[in-house]
Amino acid sequence: MITPSNPLEWLIAIVGFIIAIGILVSVHEFGHYWVARRLGIKVLRFSIGFGKPLWKRVGRDQDRVEYVIAAIPLGGYVRLLDEREGDVPEHDLPRAFTRQPVWKRIAVLLAGPLFNLFFAVFLYWILFTAGVPAPRSIVGDVEPNSIAAQAGLRFEDHIVNVGGQPTDTWEEATLGIIDDLTDDGQIHMRVRGVDGSERDLILNAGNRSRELTQPDALMPGLGFDIWRPRVPAVIATVMDDSAAARAGLKVGDEILKVDQLPVADFSELVTRVKPYPGRDVTLEIRRDGQILAVPLTIGESMEAGKLIGRIGVGPENKPIKTGRTFEDMVALQKYGVFAAVGQAATKTWDTSVFTLRIVGRIVTGNVSLKAISGPISIAETAGFAIRQGWRFFLGILALISISLGVLNLLPIPILDGGQIVYQLAELVKGKPVSERALQLGHSIGIAMLILMMTLAFYNDIVRHLN
Repeated sequence: MITPSNPLEWLIAIVGFIIAIGILVSVHEFGHYWVARRLGIKVLRFSIGFGKPLWKRVGRDQDRVEYVIAAIPLGGYVRLLDEREGDVPEHDLPRAFTRQPVWKRIAVLLAGPLFNLFFAVFLYWILFTAGVPAPRSIVGDVEPNSIAAQAGLRFEDHIVNVGGQPTDTWEEATLGIIDDLTDDGQIHMRVRGVDGSERDLILNAGNRSRELTQPDALMPGLGFDIWRPRVPAVIATVMDDSAAARAGLKVGDEILKVDQLPVADFSELVTRVKPYPGRDVTLEIRRDGQILAVPLTIGESMEAGKLIGRIGVGPENKPIKTGRTFEDMVALQKYGVFAAVGQAATKTWDTSVFTLRIVGRIVTGNVSLKAISGPISIAETAGFAIRQGWRFFLGILALISISLGVLNLLPIPILDGGQIVYQLAELVKGKPVSERALQLGHSIGIAMLILMMTLAFYNDIVRHLN
């Protein structure tokens, strides 16, 4: 969970959310608007947001389209001339949505989701043309007796394939792991060790796929982490009025043990300290060649709403030499202007298919309902992405755009996909769907959306309470 820790970060999160949703809703609704006008259908209003208009402008052409920015930034709509919503002047009847042939109506409904997908392709094209540095799928620490350890996964293995698909980066590996895990509870990996040899592994999670697809549960549940450079547990800084300062620790001290448990590097020191705020421990340190025992009470700190242990020291920036270098960890995804188009389209397609699979597995119960995120999580992610730079923000924008496009194609009556189903039913029957069926579908669609939004908000709130 990405949780803003101060008011400025919360402000950035809110601004990021408004920018991201504003852009993506504008793209989606512009798709409906643009295709409708090209097909000769009269547009009455183009609104970004719902509720009371904050800004309104009337077009100067003969249609006098209203362009609106409204108060609630959770969506938008394009209002078309429609006989079901009131009387239509005789001269405008040929331009009413209900008077159009089925193919035109379907084209207008499809345009919104398709514009979101095309927009994702455009964003990925920018990223792949400019070059995107991505962390390679190199394994960090493997927890003893975990699912990963039992399968034979080792520190600094490179995950090169999951479920038959190449996975050079952590994004690819994570999506592959989730996809393979939720299929049958097993993860089929091919890894390349530090010595260059390759091995086939099967991580058997049994019936834990729902548990492991909860937020922040995948890697800890499988028992391995992303590779990070290891630095020695040698103190480079001691914070004022910290547990370390009160215990008399000094710059240059090397922490060897915590309560007789060995400390191999600074990361392991954090592991020994973080779960135990307020505990009295004894540190074994090396100072000027001498081994000393130092009693210390672990300090307390709040992180993401949870009390954790800290002693208030910082490490030297001198990575321990291992089988990998920091340069090995980054893959630069960069292509020529034309090659980037194909790569962007492929990534959009693969992500769309993955999204559909996950939606299906949520319905079948293979993926936890807690995986559904709401506006709070989107805001946090957008704010975090803005702080990381424009590349990260565009990548997140592309992912949300794909989700918006794919989810709007689901056959839920109030969404574009549900409306397309109505048009296809009319094509098969040879006459429009009855008003009663439309009203029933509308009620069901609203109920489903309210249920999903309630679940999404609930999940967001529970994550913070936890």
